[in-house]
Amino acid sequence: MSTVHVRVYVTPKRGILDPQGVTIERALPALGFDGVSGVRVGKFIELDVAVDGGSPEVVRAEVDEMCRKLLANPIIEDFTFEVDA
Repeated sequence: MSTVHVRVYVTPKRGILDPQGVTIERALPALGFDGVSGVRVGKFIELDVAVDGGSPEVVRAEVDEMCRKLLANPIIEDFTFEVDA
């Protein structure tokens, strides 16, 4: 049985308050980094998924389901993922 490597990116949806992003955005000018805006803080998740003869579409469907059920809160977060071939 082989595995594929998956990277999942989870961020707050636009319009959802992101206190960490706001804090970072406010602190950057004090450190000499002017002109930065729109800072969003999210999660980065890596995992290896066992592939037992499944097609890439099956793996993508499983990862999408993982994100919707556990890894992200679809009500307030957006997610994307990359599956290594």
